[in-house]
Formats: sequence, C-alpha cells, structure tokens
Amino acid sequence: MKYIKYIILPVLFLAFNGCSVYNFTGAKPINAKTFQVNYFQNNADLIEPGIERKFTQDLQNLIQNQTNLSLTNSGGELVYEGEIVDYRVSPMTATADQRAAQNRLTISVNVRFTNKNKEEDDFEKRFSFFYDFPGTSQLVGSQLTTALDVIFERITQDIFNESLAKW
Repeated sequence: MKYIKYIILPVLFLAFNGCSVYNFTGAKPINAKTFQVNYFQNNADLIEPGIERKFTQDLQNLIQNQTNLSLTNSGGELVYEGEIVDYRVSPMTATADQRAAQNRLTISVNVRFTNKNKEEDDFEKRFSFFYDFPGTSQLVGSQLTTALDVIFERITQDIFNESLAKW
C-alpha cells in the first residue's frame, strides 16, 4: 500500500499532461506543431540599437520554453510578426531644482498573430510596458540590460497569454 502513491502520482501526471487536459505552462491545447517569429523591426522614433534582435529572440525563447511547438523559419502554423513602435524615456518625478528624480523607459510593440489552423484566433494588438530608474543615472550598460529584461519579459509573456493561453 505504501508504494501505491509512488505509482499513482506519476500516472496521473502523465495522464493530465499527455492527454492535453492540463499543462503546467498555462497554454491551452493547440492544433499546431510549428511556430514562426519573424524579425521585429525597430520603427520607434528613438532607436536603441539591438533591441529588435533581443526582443525577437526573447519571444522565440519564451514560446519554446513554455510549449512543445517547434520553431521554424518559414511556413509556421503560428506566425508572430510586428514591429517595435515606441521607445521613450520620460521624466516621472522632479526635484525642487527642476531635475528629474525618476525616469521611465516605455517600450511598445505592435504584434500581428496568425494561426493558420484557426483564423478566429488571429489578432493585431499593441503591447507595452515600462521600467522606472533613478533620474541621476543614465540608461546604459547593466542598467539598460536590466530595463530591457524586465520590459521584454512582461511584453513577451503578455503576447504568449493573448495568443496561446487565452487569459
């Protein structure tokens, strides 16, 4: 009797995960095997070099890590494409001598999602998030890397939720 729980738990785990009733990433069962993430161009007025490549890779990595879909360069059943449309640094609070005490980096990405197997899931939507940093520091080096990581983690997760998790 003692060993039954060691047998039942793995069987239940495999049953729920294998039959597409439930998975631990939040993605609903999808009738697709491949996905494609086209290169996101940086069309923002203020350009920070390299962020379009980082965003594209972050989105690819998130989908690969949270689903069993295969990444393809062309002919994907699920297609993500779009552009970075806004990259803006703006002051949030000021000091008594009219200097910025806190700044905010905001990035917005326009995404077009196409599901070739289920057209009613297609959408075009703008996703945006921000990162606040001290007004006394410049947004370069590790500060910029941290800001991009925080912003892109949130935006890519929002895209995932909108396209695959349906939250």
